[in-house]
Amino acid sequence: MGIASRSGLRDWLRAPGSLSRRLAALGQRYEVQVLRQEVAPLRGPERAALGLPRRGCTVVREVILRVDGQPLVWARSALHASALAGPWKALKGLGAKPLGHLLYADRRVARSELQPRRLARHGHTRRQMQKQWLAATGTEASPQMLWSRNSVFRRCGAQLRVMELFAPALAGHKPWR
Repeated sequence: MGIASRSGLRDWLRAPGSLSRRLAALGQRYEVQVLRQEVAPLRGPERAALGLPRRGCTVVREVILRVDGQPLVWARSALHASALAGPWKALKGLGAKPLGHLLYADRRVARSELQPRRLARHGHTRRQMQKQWLAATGTEASPQMLWSRNSVFRRCGAQLRVMELFAPALAGHKPWR
């Protein structure tokens, strides 16, 4: 994605608060399509962000966020499995509800600074997203789908990392403030 495309997504990459609420404001129907939620290995950046050792059970949730049927965001959240028995236990029954409802409904949840990042074109996360995007939408993910934002949410000492990867189609919309 070139500089022009990134600048079109800049407002989205830096927009504070709930991405779910911002996306829902773009259309009539906002949907969360759960692609998977299961125990899986954490990737290096997730372990580093969460301060976790190499071993241990982790839970990963991957979704596509759609507005009026159009897929606009692929998101991945990850946490240590022990947090599911404690502060983040509501994640177990979240299903197709937006994660934002859980994150922003509780004043005890604090969010780190947003960190925009460009994905490696041939990295594991990008390959995983492309495979899931094709299976869920029937279309290839745009080769320009490279910009994400990352943050860590803390609740009662337990951390949850969220990565949101934006489709270029979102660059044509401004997030409301």
